[in-house]
Amino acid sequence: MQDPFQLAGLVLAAGDSTRMGIDKAMLPWPPPSPGEAESRHTLLSAALVALDPLTRLTVAVAGKNADTIATIVGACGAYLVRNPKPEKGQFSSLQIGLREVLERGCNSAIITPVDCPPLSSSSLEIHRDAFLSALTGDCWAVVPEHEGQHGHPLFASRDLIDAFLKAPVTGNAREVLRVNASRVVYVPIPEPLAKAGLNTPEDYAAIAE
Repeated sequence: MQDPFQLAGLVLAAGDSTRMGIDKAMLPWPPPSPGEAESRHTLLSAALVALDPLTRLTVAVAGKNADTIATIVGACGAYLVRNPKPEKGQFSSLQIGLREVLERGCNSAIITPVDCPPLSSSSLEIHRDAFLSALTGDCWAVVPEHEGQHGHPLFASRDLIDAFLKAPVTGNAREVLRVNASRVVYVPIPEPLAKAGLNTPEDYAAIAE
């Protein structure tokens, strides 16, 4: 079994948020209800704070927004790494983030895009424990599942990290997982995953309601 203290958190936050209109990393989370004060957390800080208790360190990958989110990343005690060419897509950010994780001495990672709000601490602990147990077998990854729907975060072993890094930058994580489907374990969690993937103002407004 891999040492759980070598687990890193990785938040991918380098996108341009074109459809949202503003940087999704900076959106208040949870969304304030009408009349309520704005949350002290953003999607980015909420993700970093949620992953911190489970990990040795946390990393955020930024793009053109690096200067904007640097203060949040620092306040959360995380490391910031910049994707110099975020237009190459999210997979390029994943590869940059995973190289940072390995360089900082970790051998596995909890990976999530910034637009997928964090699970509750209890669900994350279920997920983490399942991952550590699965590593005793031929498992490379653990994915949360609720009523047939899959979501984030993805728990990735060193073997899966290596597979991601060997893939071309034009590839994608889904294809790497498909090729290695026999090594992926889906773990039921008690909370819905429908909120995963906030891409538009309408998505965010729906969650706020």
